[in-house]
Amino acid sequence: IAVIQFIRYLMKYFEKQAAAQKNRVMVLLLKIVQCCIWCFEKCVKFLNKNAYIQTALMGTNFCTSAKKAFYLILRNMLRFGTMAILGSAIRSIGIFFITSATVFLGYLILRSMHPDVSPFVPLVCYTFVGYFVGKLYTNVFGLAVDTSLQCFLACEEMKIGGDFVPGCLKKFIDNKGNEDDKSARVKPTSED
Repeated sequence: IAVIQFIRYLMKYFEKQAAAQKNRVMVLLLKIVQCCIWCFEKCVKFLNKNAYIQTALMGTNFCTSAKKAFYLILRNMLRFGTMAILGSAIRSIGIFFITSATVFLGYLILRSMHPDVSPFVPLVCYTFVGYFVGKLYTNVFGLAVDTSLQCFLACEEMKIGGDFVPGCLKKFIDNKGNEDDKSARVKPTSED
């Protein structure tokens, strides 16, 4: 990821050099290249995170885990997409709530302890602290959600059901196994 970021910053430097020479075509071309590198960087970060989750779950090396994570995401694209959208919404709500609660409680504490002090500067500080804490907390939450999704998919694909699988998720794994068994038993033959 650091190499990709270095290349992106190098392209930004070249863009500034081209702008200084008033070469608009080169500036535009370098902006397009930077956009492509940014997209590639985001994909690598996403795959990197999921590869580390696979390493923790399966105990395989990083490259094998990256390959497994990539194919797991491809096989379950809709589920990962749905979880990404829901996760983003919940993270946004969480950050907003934590920031708002921090500012509100800070205001109440400030007013009760120092009623004669102007609350503007402390409230700005509370906002930054609340946002920072909310961002940290929701990042941990997002990683937990991604890990839980991959655990569930691993159990589903390996047809593992045990005491460690929660009851509400166990029925999904059992149903998936029953559907696979039914499709394996009923195979149309070419003679029919």
